[in-house]
Amino acid sequence: MDVNARINEEMVSAAKAKDKVRLSAVRMLKTALHNKEIDLKQPLNETETMQILSGLVKQRKDSIEQFAKGGRQDLVEKEEAELKILQEFMPEQMSDEEVDRLIQKTIADIGAVSIKDMGKVMKILMPQITGKADGKAAGEKVKALLSQ
Repeated sequence: MDVNARINEEMVSAAKAKDKVRLSAVRMLKTALHNKEIDLKQPLNETETMQILSGLVKQRKDSIEQFAKGGRQDLVEKEEAELKILQEFMPEQMSDEEVDRLIQKTIADIGAVSIKDMGKVMKILMPQITGKADGKAAGEKVKALLSQ
């Protein structure tokens, strides 16, 4: 099922169930996708949708960390609830071993030998892992492998 159709379905079921947290999170996601469509002046493809979804998940994780440091447990719980809902729309996450294999294959395919080649590796790698793995962690692994 297409993500937009699934979002609309989730909004209806959350509204019927009077689940305010779920409804709020799904509406936020729908609004973010709609705003990006307006910016691009065209419907989003699956990759663009996953990039936006990944960005929202990352924002929630960062907010949880900041609120925890600030001692705002009420906001931490709210963000965690939204994060859990957003993650339901994400594709199945890749394991660390799968990411490592993909990184090594990409490095071998383009013949990267130094840290100067990191941009080339990431350019090929990111479309393959967007929404399925943490891009920041993958970038750090690439950097570590190319720095040896």
